[in-house]
Amino acid sequence: MWIVKSPGFSFYRYRFLQALPSSSSMAKTKPLIVIVEDEKELAALIAEQLEEVGMVTQMFHRITPAARFLSKSFANLMLLDINLPDGTGFQLIDELKKMNVNIPTIFLTANSSESNKVKGLEMGGDDFVTKPFSFPELIARIHAVLRRSETLRDANITKNARLDEAPFAFCGAEVNPQRMEIVFPDSQSEKIGRKELGILVHIASNPKLVLTRQSLIHAVWGVHADVRSRSLDQYIVRIREAFARHACDLGPFRTIHGVGYIYDAAENAAVAPPPAARTGKP
Repeated sequence: MWIVKSPGFSFYRYRFLQALPSSSSMAKTKPLIVIVEDEKELAALIAEQLEEVGMVTQMFHRITPAARFLSKSFANLMLLDINLPDGTGFQLIDELKKMNVNIPTIFLTANSSESNKVKGLEMGGDDFVTKPFSFPELIARIHAVLRRSETLRDANITKNARLDEAPFAFCGAEVNPQRMEIVFPDSQSEKIGRKELGILVHIASNPKLVLTRQSLIHAVWGVHADVRSRSLDQYIVRIREAFARHACDLGPFRTIHGVGYIYDAAENAAVAPPPAARTGKP
């Protein structure tokens, strides 16, 4: 057993060497962990030890490059320091939310104040680790958060739609996510694809708003998806054709040429509450 001579880091190295999990106990897939930490030596040490147990890491020491990376690339989890040279970890979370980027986050900080912990968790943080910490504990917490996020994704069939959503109305019909089908006013039903369901969920959740094609793609496929507007239009055509086969009035669902679509739910005789009015699970 040996200890790093660098001031301030002997504790981390010592505790890590005390109880390093074997790589055989890690999952076969390699999750990408983004480390946003301004202490460069600590960030490098965290990256080294996470890679030892089968993870892939990407380090940043400031908010701006981290936000730029996450706006374009997928990551499984972020280790986020609160105090950074160009702002706070809380500001980074806000920036990512504005870009519709949601990533499981564990806050790392030397400040153990309750107010910081509460704020971090209320902003959507998944865990809070106070420095100094042992690497076995940090690794265990990372795996716990990864397991929880994977469980939450199990019910997601698109970026925005889940199988446990309640039924909702659309142009006189009832869309049932749990059964992946649409029940029409003529009492006939048709199965619906994953992407069509995601599109209907987003449109019905945003009545009377003009939705651009790009915003629909981001909502259903995610901001990192390489999906063209023409592909989206093909899914919209399938939706229209399904409703037309059952003589449903598609007047409330209109195309704004050159821009996107709008759904005026007020023109629709609702058979069930739209997603925005549901109770229970979000």
